[in-house]
Amino acid sequence: MEWWEGRRSVVNADHSVRGDAVVDVRTRTGLTRALLWLVVAALAVRQTAVVLRQPPGERLTDLESWIGETGVLRVTGSLYDDGRFTGTPFAGLLLKPFTLSAAAPSAVVWTLGALLLVAALGVVAARALPEPVGRRTALLAVPAAIALLLLSLPVRNTFHLGQTGLLPVLLVLLAWFVVRDHRLRGVLVGLAAALQPVLLLFAALLWLTGKRRASVTAGAAFAFCTAAAWAAVPKDSWTYWVHHAAGAGLGERADGLANQSLHGVLLRLGLAGPAEIALFLVLAAAVTVIGVRRAVRYAQDGQPLLAVAVTGCVVVVVSPTAWQHQLLWVLLAVVGKVGKRASDRLVWPAVVVLVLTLPGKMLLPNVGPITSVRDNGLFLAALGAACLVPFLARTSPYWQRPIPTDHAKPVAARWRRVPLLPFWRRVLHRPNLLLELLLIRAVYSAYSQVRLAATAGRPVAEEHGRQIHAIEQWLHIDIELWVNHTVVEIAWLREFFDYYYSTFHFLVPLAILGVLYARRPADYRWARTSIGFATVLALVGFWLYPLAPPRLMPGLGFIDTLHGVQDFAKPDYGTLTGVTNQYAAMPSLHFGWSLWCGVVIVILAPKLWMKALGLLHPLFTVAAIVATANHWVLDAVGGGLVVALGFGLTYLLSGPRRLATDQKQKREPRSTVPVPVPVPAPAPAPAAESLPAPEAVPTPIPAEVAEKVGGGT
Repeated sequence: MEWWEGRRSVVNADHSVRGDAVVDVRTRTGLTRALLWLVVAALAVRQTAVVLRQPPGERLTDLESWIGETGVLRVTGSLYDDGRFTGTPFAGLLLKPFTLSAAAPSAVVWTLGALLLVAALGVVAARALPEPVGRRTALLAVPAAIALLLLSLPVRNTFHLGQTGLLPVLLVLLAWFVVRDHRLRGVLVGLAAALQPVLLLFAALLWLTGKRRASVTAGAAFAFCTAAAWAAVPKDSWTYWVHHAAGAGLGERADGLANQSLHGVLLRLGLAGPAEIALFLVLAAAVTVIGVRRAVRYAQDGQPLLAVAVTGCVVVVVSPTAWQHQLLWVLLAVVGKVGKRASDRLVWPAVVVLVLTLPGKMLLPNVGPITSVRDNGLFLAALGAACLVPFLARTSPYWQRPIPTDHAKPVAARWRRVPLLPFWRRVLHRPNLLLELLLIRAVYSAYSQVRLAATAGRPVAEEHGRQIHAIEQWLHIDIELWVNHTVVEIAWLREFFDYYYSTFHFLVPLAILGVLYARRPADYRWARTSIGFATVLALVGFWLYPLAPPRLMPGLGFIDTLHGVQDFAKPDYGTLTGVTNQYAAMPSLHFGWSLWCGVVIVILAPKLWMKALGLLHPLFTVAAIVATANHWVLDAVGGGLVVALGFGLTYLLSGPRRLATDQKQKREPRSTVPVPVPVPAPAPAPAAESLPAPEAVPTPIPAEVAEKVGGGT
């Protein structure tokens, strides 16, 4: 009896521990949800402020193209007089109610209405996620969806232009996921097609998925709305449907980068005339057939939101013109699951989010053939979602159980009071190359933008320069002027340091990261994280302590070996340029990154001569930054400090670099998806009297639980 009471106490204690864990998970989920809603509120306020702060001639340009001299939206005149309005005549009829209100209230009402549309889109899309949906996902899906929509380029462009691009998307989503009546479904799809004719493709999707009554109703609703527009504005209808062939040619040039359709891409490739039109029609037909068949397959598989997104991406590709505010369908394709491995699941969502939220120049550099990929990134994402990306079916064994990721055995840090973050586990395999390149490029572009935005006046930067110079004089390390003049007098040495300064800064770190990625993936993640932390910390230094380098200090006699003699008499000399912030000198990332290279090579290089070469790089770099008068000696000290902090933060988050001794050993064979094996029928149970009496074997009690209930020894 005493044993049973003790066992019951242990069970109750274990239940209490598990209950606390469940409560803790719910608390974290609630906090995350509250934080996401705060982000949504901040983004909504910022977007509203950005629009309303613009002067009347620069905000809601498509909407305000109707504003006449009286300050109210005009009624008379053609919709297409100035060529800026690209919607259908029926869309023009929807704007007629705004003709009765003044311009300023219209901007406010339009912006708040657009916010409501975004909120409705987020709610409907989040509720349409394919089953099964976990409780945590269900709680976080709505605010996450609204935040992504507010960050996306199509929504931001819609806010700026005053376009109706959000309304057709919402009408289609309501038809598929909210409305149950077949006729009303068709009416909503028909209204959406009346605003954007290529959306009639959704009527075809309705037909092919068995909703034929809704499909017929959609066609009838589209015909009725179009006929009503013909009756109300016949001249505009003729201009749109006949003269401009369903809107082609309206707005900006069709071969401009703003047009992310197949037609725009072919024009940018140099094709024109009947040959281009014929090729466009053939390719558009192929994309339509492939994309719609895929959409039907996903709809029948129980992924209707993905089916709608794929069809929308087909619409983007085959439209004669697909402006940025019409590309929201690509963002909806983020719901598709791609990849058998758990480590690959984030690649497609990350690509979609990056392409839909960041300008192309932040994702890819302006280098040769890459430029064409960068300029057509949205089109490529839409084409990939429509025809190429292998989304998983719900019947796939990898749908809910992907091949797990190999993680290193956790090794506690020396500072045991600092807990390792549970999500920062060391991964043993290399990350996805596409995702890694995109993230590195995006982070570096953000770093460049922040570095450029760290503005400071020339007097402040020069005052900080005098402070640094005075400290170095007090420490007797002010060797910059002597080194600079000595190197200038030796031509070959000057050329060497100029070349070393401008070339090896990026070349060596990228080469090291490339080798680690290919040969030592676990160490690659550790090294990449440490240099990332060091760079972020350096940004803080650029922002808080703008510093003029020696070459920008008048009166000290330094010679700029890279840029030549400078005219200090110019009032704007040394200020922020369009290329870089010349006052981002403390700390020196030239030296910091070179020191990081040296440390990584010394730690990881297998040969002694490799380690020696690794040490030479930071030595040559510190000589180059001083000889070219681009940095003070103390700037190098600051660079070394941020690198040390970067390594320290990485250590605190993920533990020591070295893996556990049993990690380089044999790994257990990776479990793949279980294959059902026929199990033989169990033998008939023996008679009860023949069964031996079970022995009472006490279950061992975990020490930590025993201590909680006072049973520990």
